[in-house]
Amino acid sequence: MASTADFKNGLVIEYNHDLYAITEFQHVKPGKGPAFVRTKLKSIRTGKVLDNTFTAGVKVVTARIEKRPHQFLFKDDYGYNLMNSETFEQVAVPEELINAPQLMKDGQEVDVLFHAETESVLSVELPAYVELVVTYTEPGIKGDTATNATKPATLETGAEIQVPLFINQDDKIKVDTRTNSYGERVK
Repeated sequence: MASTADFKNGLVIEYNHDLYAITEFQHVKPGKGPAFVRTKLKSIRTGKVLDNTFTAGVKVVTARIEKRPHQFLFKDDYGYNLMNSETFEQVAVPEELINAPQLMKDGQEVDVLFHAETESVLSVELPAYVELVVTYTEPGIKGDTATNATKPATLETGAEIQVPLFINQDDKIKVDTRTNSYGERVK
């Protein structure tokens, strides 16, 4: 249990039968009436953000969340199979819990968020950028690089993203997993 005085950014609480991370909070003491804490809560499961106001001193139930390193092995009918990098235990994770499943390749290092009390998987986070090889794209034409034009490219995982015209087949590029977009070319 924690009171509103213990609130800090990143604290995970149980609220309305769901887990929420506090992304913003502000302690307000008006001239008239009791003090309160205005918060922005982000759902761990859905990512939905909601505003909520707690009266000062109210007790809330905190949840223990652990981030553990895992490695992506393969995909089958049960979902994406990940192996814990420390204990070598394997866990199957459904696709809905992964932020960018189309950018995961074999051997990819990911962070898995676990609810410590129930040992259930909450989400799988890929690194901010992943390096992937372009398996197919139309060849770029010399002289067309003056504008900020893009073309579709297929990556080694099968995902398709927009890349600048100077990117060719077999180039290694960095892809932003949060926006699913081209980052830069890797030398």
